[in-house]
Amino acid sequence: MFRFEKEQKKFDIGGVTFGGQPGENPTVLIGTMFYNGHKILESRREGRFDKKRAEELINRQEVLSDQTGMPGMLDLVANSAEEIRGYIDFVTDVTDMPFSTDIWTVEPKLGAARYVAEMGLQDRHLYNSIAPWSTDPEGEVAALKEIGLKNALLVAFNQEDPTPDGRISLIQEKLLPWAVEAGFENVVADTSVMSIPSTPFSLIGSRKVKEILGIPVGCAPSNGTDMVKKVQEGMWGKLGFAGLDAAAHAIGAVFWNDFLMYGPIESAPWIFPAMATAESMLSTFVYDETGYLPEEPGHPLNKLYSDFVDALKGTGR
Repeated sequence: MFRFEKEQKKFDIGGVTFGGQPGENPTVLIGTMFYNGHKILESRREGRFDKKRAEELINRQEVLSDQTGMPGMLDLVANSAEEIRGYIDFVTDVTDMPFSTDIWTVEPKLGAARYVAEMGLQDRHLYNSIAPWSTDPEGEVAALKEIGLKNALLVAFNQEDPTPDGRISLIQEKLLPWAVEAGFENVVADTSVMSIPSTPFSLIGSRKVKEILGIPVGCAPSNGTDMVKKVQEGMWGKLGFAGLDAAAHAIGAVFWNDFLMYGPIESAPWIFPAMATAESMLSTFVYDETGYLPEEPGHPLNKLYSDFVDALKGTGR
């Protein structure tokens, strides 16, 4: 259940490892900043934001990452290349974490890519994304090949076939060939969560990606939880929403994902502890199945439950 015969690719983005067999490397947690409605934004048009509060949010994610052993990354949302340049400059000045540039339309997305290349930040950057809704895939691919980025996110949103098999076919037949032609060295796949109850389709899709392709894979459970946030907070309050949000992400960690986009970075205080708990339990599932224990001292199981690990090692298995 938790071991794949297919070789699992692993690679580094800004010091953070993506991929591998389940339980080998902790799930990368990607928090979003500068999203529509983000309170730190003062003027999206002018690219003005509350830098003090933005740095506090980044620092808090870093602290939680250090405490839990769960690696962190940032997803930077913008509407224009000019806007995102300011965000990139700010983020790379205050943290060493890797980041993705999250822009919906092709031209500003390529503008951001050019700036990343100009600044020599390819090793820390994830292009978000190679997507089926691109209005000019041939032009985008040609431009990316010239720019020379390294890492890309493939969004497996298949409107015609929302099943796990539909996600796989889209990656194999369209998105992966585009990424290869664009010259990307490393790709990760997003199996596209659309709602809470449909999340299992994404999780099964993640398993199939690892079984068939062996590339790092993940999804965004927050796409589902954000849809019900106002309703659930109205019923159960902020604490109730935090519980369901943490549960959705923890389940996503156990079932075959190498990274999760957890939504607004403000959610980090409940997401990181929940994910560290899930990751530790996943490691014990893997141990029972294979006898493998994570090797890195900073892995959540070793960081938080070292006595338990020592006891398992003492069994001589």
